[in-house]
Amino acid sequence: MLFRMKKILLWIFALIIVMDASFLIYAADYYHADPTALLALESDKTVQVSKTDYGWFFDSPETDSALIFYPGAKVEETSYAPLAHEIADRGIDVCLVKMPLRFAILNQNKARSVIGEYDYDHWYIGGHSLGGVCAAMYASKNPDEIEGVVLLGSYANQKLDDSQEALLIYGSHDQVLNQEQYAENQKNLPYETKETVIEGGNHAQFGSYGDQKGDGEAEVTQDEQIEITAEEIEHFIHR
Repeated sequence: MLFRMKKILLWIFALIIVMDASFLIYAADYYHADPTALLALESDKTVQVSKTDYGWFFDSPETDSALIFYPGAKVEETSYAPLAHEIADRGIDVCLVKMPLRFAILNQNKARSVIGEYDYDHWYIGGHSLGGVCAAMYASKNPDEIEGVVLLGSYANQKLDDSQEALLIYGSHDQVLNQEQYAENQKNLPYETKETVIEGGNHAQFGSYGDQKGDGEAEVTQDEQIEITAEEIEHFIHR
């Protein structure tokens, strides 16, 4: 009997090792930031960019509001530097978070350590794709900290508090976003929710990492999609 139990435990242990190895192989194949994204990591006259323990900080002059941003799954966080830079240029500080193995689900509460580093009057959290889902999870559990949620090609799979606000943005040519899940989870959104559809936009162009498998072909440029997104976020936070 003891021998049989040891054999079962060995099989379980072996299975765990195989699963862990498979996941690491899967995670190692990710989308890399393109040269445009790397250029956006440089400071300019308006926005100061600095590397931090949690990722990257885009500091705009004199603001009392900040946005914590979770990247999409299997996407290098610096891919969102152009978007973060554009948002900061409009007067909103951005904390771009680096996630373990580029999966926000592995540390969805990382926003807590980010908030502990700064003293803002207004905190917002958002993300792209799975990063947005995880950002909404954090917001749903921390309504006293987070005033609003920004979801790009994403949705909230947990109930947000009605004291919070939400902004949903996706491209009309997004073929990665699960529209059934998106529609089903509308029930989790707060009373104050705005939805924006970028005509001709797709899933990948919120970041700067090239084409994404299964996505639709965009009919607007990446710069246009990022500019529209940043403008909508500015209106959402500064209205």
